[in-house]
Amino acid sequence: MKTTPNHLRHYVLLYFSLFALTFNSCKEKAKQEEQTQPDAFAAADKIIESIKVLEFPDRTFNIIDFGAVADGTTLNSEAIKTAIDSCSLLGGGKVIIPEGDFLTGPIVLKSNVNLHLEEGANVLFSTNHDDYLPVVHTSYEAVELMNYSPLIRAYKQNNIAVTGKGVLNGQASNTNWWPWCGKDSYGWVEGAPKQHDSINLPRLRDMNDKQTPVSERVFGKGYHLRPTFFEPFECENVLLEGVTITNAPFWIIHPLKCNYVRIDGVTVSSHGPNNDGCDPEYSKNVHITNCTFDTGDDCIAIKAGRNNDGRRVNIPSENIVIENCDMKDGHGGVVLGSEISAGVRNVFARNCKMDSPNLDRAVRIKTNTLRGGFVENLYVKDIQVGQVKEALLKINLHYAIYANQEGQFMPKVSNIHLENINVENSGKYGILIKGREEDMVIKNVSLTNVHIKNAKTPLSVEFSEPVIFENTTINGKQY
Repeated sequence: MKTTPNHLRHYVLLYFSLFALTFNSCKEKAKQEEQTQPDAFAAADKIIESIKVLEFPDRTFNIIDFGAVADGTTLNSEAIKTAIDSCSLLGGGKVIIPEGDFLTGPIVLKSNVNLHLEEGANVLFSTNHDDYLPVVHTSYEAVELMNYSPLIRAYKQNNIAVTGKGVLNGQASNTNWWPWCGKDSYGWVEGAPKQHDSINLPRLRDMNDKQTPVSERVFGKGYHLRPTFFEPFECENVLLEGVTITNAPFWIIHPLKCNYVRIDGVTVSSHGPNNDGCDPEYSKNVHITNCTFDTGDDCIAIKAGRNNDGRRVNIPSENIVIENCDMKDGHGGVVLGSEISAGVRNVFARNCKMDSPNLDRAVRIKTNTLRGGFVENLYVKDIQVGQVKEALLKINLHYAIYANQEGQFMPKVSNIHLENINVENSGKYGILIKGREEDMVIKNVSLTNVHIKNAKTPLSVEFSEPVIFENTTINGKQY
């Protein structure tokens, strides 16, 4: 039978009619399913409710009464330690750091103690690295080791707090801690030691690969791996509230293997190398609220161990709520990765502002096949983005800043939902997704009521299920 133009027109009309019926049916089904699903942020509210308000006995211990001197030069480590130990021994209370400049080595928190910095208190952490010895069980880039003590540390404690309106100044600079990163912009000079020397990070990487016992991963003096700032380790019921943190050697707020953590009204202003603002790791039930992050690296980066260490520990980071925060400079606003070998799930971010010509991305997921891991159930809602450099959303399963980042551990990313977001200037991309050709492991990414302006490339998606758009525009075009 001869096909005429009228026949062709009939077949085309029939095809599009069937397509429209199928599309509308699927859309109606999805809408009905959506209406039956509970509000994801009701789960966020439940997480917040589960983190109790901490209470401490009505006892105060002023560090001045234990011999502390506010002259900025006298080392007050012993006075602060004695005040904290005395408070804990008597059942807890509040240890007060009053107005003034107090030089100290690392501070060790104890159960039922609230370390309270009064307005005008300025805690200056020693620049003498020997003050951070002996080595303690800690972590570096999501690998456990024995290293210099964090500046503020708690190990297996319960009901602990650092509060107040004072300043915690790590005194890291281009002459202290920072040069070890190996970049001349942070004070490193050719021939000086750096973390990438064979005795430092390469040695730790090898220990991770071989799963050398942590007790044998000894660094500290003679090595060049910087300490974290605030690190509660295997603690429960932790509060960090009100203080300002600046000039950090390395990662700044690092709850490690913790449960029930609240970080409220904290200002982080620190532009050193690897100066992530907050890195919950192997931790659950974490509430980060009313904070300002102005950092040299990611503002908030949720971690879960690196490579074999993450798979050994096997504790996902989960049930994390971020709200009412202001993200300024940083590599990313809300970031999951790159060290997420044990996985991350149930992360909620809402009512935040992200705006800086030096903020690279608003929301970022990063991993590779050496680290693997999973990300599932990320909900981001009611975000105002002024300006970012690269993208509103970046998902990258090829993340690599070191050599040989390919392995046998395929990461998986699913249920990533962005809603009610306005972006004034999205930089290079609106949405940037780089999946894996080997397997379609990025699933169920959706944007609802999202409006992105000034993206040089609106959409770049490779090896992912199609992104689901509803009432979403990029550069004025409906998607």
